[in-house]
Amino acid sequence: MGAMNTPPAGTAPGVRARVREELTRQIVATARRHLATEGAAGLSLRAVARELGMVSSAVYRYVSSRDELLTLLIVDAYDALGEAAERAEAKVPRDDIAGRYLAICTAARRWATRSPHEFALIFGSPVPGYAAPEATVGPASRLGLVLIGVLADAVAAGVPVPESEPLPDAARRSLAPIRPYFPAAIPDELVFGGLLVWTHLVGSISFELFGHRNNVVADATALRTAFFTEEMTRLGRSFGLVPPG
Repeated sequence: MGAMNTPPAGTAPGVRARVREELTRQIVATARRHLATEGAAGLSLRAVARELGMVSSAVYRYVSSRDELLTLLIVDAYDALGEAAERAEAKVPRDDIAGRYLAICTAARRWATRSPHEFALIFGSPVPGYAAPEATVGPASRLGLVLIGVLADAVAAGVPVPESEPLPDAARRSLAPIRPYFPAAIPDELVFGGLLVWTHLVGSISFELFGHRNNVVADATALRTAFFTEEMTRLGRSFGLVPPG
């Protein structure tokens, strides 16, 4: 009888893994709700445990610390943003460089407006005492890499790029950390331009979400969208991603 009640070899570890995965998912989902009300700095594993009806010691079996919980939330946010941009870009024909570029920008803004607290977590003020680990680097790169892909295809297709003045030597050397992520065919001036696009995209969304465009740009949703689209179009035109209008 005892032998009949023993799970087949390998079953119990598989069940435990699924249970652990599901409980971790619940913990992260609950923490995401707390992020909206308490902010990243106020995130508490004890509060998360209370909402789940668990003692805090049980939660620590799945998430060892507040910093690990923050890392899980950060990775999820970067992955969600990256996936939104990748999906939107993939729907546009490969030879439509401008369409692909604008699809990325639009998708990033749409995700941010729907997930403002997650956007604030990854692009807002640093959380005191928290240092992002290596695990966040890959997810954080996804938005930039999909933009680099469009820029690389533009160069490969011979898309005319407006002439720009050569970079000063110090500015050129400042690109050393990011240069390996760009194909060799992309000149340093366009690497610099790609960084400007990425910075301006995130900055534009931040300005809108954090209220810095109140009483500056009309509040109507359609007008805010029109402003953003024109802003990104003109920026892309500066580096050949959008043809002259």
